[in-house]
Amino acid sequence: QVQLVESGGGSVQAGGSLRLSCAASGYSLTSYMAWFRQRPGKEREGVASLDFDGSTSYADSVKGRFTISKDKAKNILYLQMNNLKPEDTAMYYCAADRVSWLLLPRYPYWGQGTQVTVSS
Repeated sequence: QVQLVESGGGSVQAGGSLRLSCAASGYSLTSYMAWFRQRPGKEREGVASLDFDGSTSYADSVKGRFTISKDKAKNILYLQMNNLKPEDTAMYYCAADRVSWLLLPRYPYWGQGTQVTVSS
C-alpha cells in the first residue's frame, strides 16, 4: 500500500519561498512522482513531475521558479518554490505511480494535500 504525506505548506508574501515535502512509502510503486495543485474553483493541474531516470517536467507557469527533486534514500519528494506569486495560492498534492503520467492527473496514489497561500 502506498502512503503519501505532504508537509511544508504555509503563508508567505509574494516573492518568498517555500519547500514542500512528500514522504512516500511503498517504494516499488513510487518510481514516478509529481506535484499537482488545485486553486479555488479550478481543476487540478500538474506542476512538476520527476521520472525514475531523473528527468523532469514543469508547467510553463512555474518554470524557472519551482524545482522538483527527490531524496532517494529517504523516499521524500520535494518541491522548492521560489519567487512565489499570489496566483500560486492553492492546495498542493503529491502523486505517485510505477508508470509515468508526467503532468496528467492519472496517478492512482495521492497525498492529502498541503495549503500554500501567497499574499501580495
